[in-house]
Amino acid sequence: MKRKGIGGALYIALILLLLYLPMIIVVLYSFNASTSRSSYAFTGFSLKNYTALFNDTRGLLPALGTSLRLALYSCGLSLVIGTLGAVGMVRRKFRLMGAFENLSTLPIMIPEIILGMAFMSLFSFMGLQSGMLTLVIAHTTFCIPYIYIIVKGRLAEMDASILEAARDLGANPRRVFFDITLPLITPAILSGTMLAFAMSMDDFVISFFVTSTTTTLPLRIYSSVKIGVPLTINAISTLMLVAVFLVVGLRTLITPKKKPTK
Repeated sequence: MKRKGIGGALYIALILLLLYLPMIIVVLYSFNASTSRSSYAFTGFSLKNYTALFNDTRGLLPALGTSLRLALYSCGLSLVIGTLGAVGMVRRKFRLMGAFENLSTLPIMIPEIILGMAFMSLFSFMGLQSGMLTLVIAHTTFCIPYIYIIVKGRLAEMDASILEAARDLGANPRRVFFDITLPLITPAILSGTMLAFAMSMDDFVISFFVTSTTTTLPLRIYSSVKIGVPLTINAISTLMLVAVFLVVGLRTLITPKKKPTK
């Protein structure tokens, strides 16, 4: 039994090492005093990479701001469309419901390069100028399924008798939704929105195809690493990692713990 326990602990330690060692190296090299873009020699600790990052008014920080605005716009639209779509699909049953659900989640399964080319062809056909508008439309399209799937799964687990009891007591459909359904599915909405936000921030392929005038952070990083990796990228990556860990930690603190059932 002890050997099995040690083996399991070593396996988990190996998985954690593979997951977090690259992040640790990124954080470590963000404090590297070296100025070389091609050498990975660590020459000492320094904060000059962070100073250069905040002093560069046309580099990574403006691109990060663009990515944040894009993620907020697309996730806001996806939140409304995905949530309402999930509520509508759960309440109504029809013959082609299964096929419709598969079509709704199809953007997740289609390779991004195909989606990017499809959006580029569509926007060219419609005469839309590439920019923030085309980015928002494209990102909203592939973010909707993430929220839709998670919210629909939460709705499927809900006890329908609660909603029926509210209707029997005289509550209209609008009040049932805002007073009962919405509070119960809020954790699922937040989880889906956080996942969609991460996917939007991370996207490179689709953004590359649908815009030529608006530069997001992944596009800026791609253009910066063609001749080597500037250490300012490690600095901004470290700041983003800190933000992610703070959000996850805050969510853990505010999420109520389930009481053990007897």
